[in-house]
Amino acid sequence: MVIEIDAAPPGLSQPDLRSLRGPLAFAVACFVVWGLAYGLLDVLNKHFQETLHVGKAQSTWLQMAYFGAYLVMSLPAGMLLQARGYKFGIVFGLVVTAVGALLFIPSAQLASFPYFVASMFVLATGLCFLETAADTYVNVLGPPEHASRRLNLAQSFNALGVFFGPLIGGALFFQEGAADGAQQAVQATYLAIAIAVLIFAAVVARARLPELGADHGLETLHAAPAGAAAGPATLAQRHFVFGVITQALYVGAQVGIGAFFINLVTETWQGLTSRDGAFLLSIATAAYLVGRFATTALLLRFPPRAVLTAYGLINLALCVVVAGGIAKVSAVALIAVFFFMSTMFATIFTLGVAGLGAATKRGASLMVMAIGGGVLLPYPMGRIAEAYGTPAAFLLPAACFAVVAAYGWRGAARATLG
Repeated sequence: MVIEIDAAPPGLSQPDLRSLRGPLAFAVACFVVWGLAYGLLDVLNKHFQETLHVGKAQSTWLQMAYFGAYLVMSLPAGMLLQARGYKFGIVFGLVVTAVGALLFIPSAQLASFPYFVASMFVLATGLCFLETAADTYVNVLGPPEHASRRLNLAQSFNALGVFFGPLIGGALFFQEGAADGAQQAVQATYLAIAIAVLIFAAVVARARLPELGADHGLETLHAAPAGAAAGPATLAQRHFVFGVITQALYVGAQVGIGAFFINLVTETWQGLTSRDGAFLLSIATAAYLVGRFATTALLLRFPPRAVLTAYGLINLALCVVVAGGIAKVSAVALIAVFFFMSTMFATIFTLGVAGLGAATKRGASLMVMAIGGGVLLPYPMGRIAEAYGTPAAFLLPAACFAVVAAYGWRGAARATLG
């Protein structure tokens, strides 16, 4: 993997920039970890509906535990990052993630849905610390005007993990026969994840990951505009506040879409099984992955705000088609939604924290805290799905994408990345 870092800005030499490629590669590798964990999440949702006999709305407690951890733990993660630095934050997040994965073993043994929910919360707590550190690290590893491109590239590797999650879950969790065998597959899968994550944590602990501050010549890259404060007043900038709100609603839409993807396609495409739906979800995440790489290239020609606005409007229209419950067409439209979601998190993140200067780390922790918006849509979508059918529930994500488009069009107008 070759990661390109652009020409050295004032205060940072070209050799210094080349030395950042190794740390950037380690940070990018972290994105695969939480991509795989998230890719398995939506498959587990449908799996527990079938094996533990929970309803559509109740099954979304998995999503609420996952994203509730981000809501609760993002500020502590930001404080830890501020106090101990990027490397400690990454290693700490990996270790807690492994602990959460190991908790799936007794949860599966007991076949207890509440225990699974608690295990998911611990695992997601680790991912929250990991993502707070890695997102921010990628954001500062180079010139700020290219931060959106770097984060989109890193998020592309996150999409690799998301792609493999449904493939693994579909092949292992929807086995023919007794539910006990399926729970054993859950045990084996999360044990393997825990071991791999712990090995990676040991490698990162021995790696050289420099802290980037004023003494490394990068602080000037993220300085606030002349005369701007670096404290609470900076975090109160309109483009940042609107960015946090938009991020929360976008993540809510993404989580709700994933949670009910298998339900939607199996209900609107006659003959599809849950395993088929999981494999279709993998195709959708492949579209997400392609969208990440394609959009990274697109950002070379168009401003992030313009791309975000266009993608928001397209997904608004696609979700309306999904809500129509049209045989096969709605399923195909939902797959297309994933392509246009691909750039949204990274672009909202970089537009939101642009120009925050010394408050960048604190602002980044609040932006990651907005991932807690994943708790907003799944349960209401589940209730709507139970009352009116799954397609109708997709009107809620449609409304969220309207907000995303509005942020790109006007809300981010004051962001320095334009």
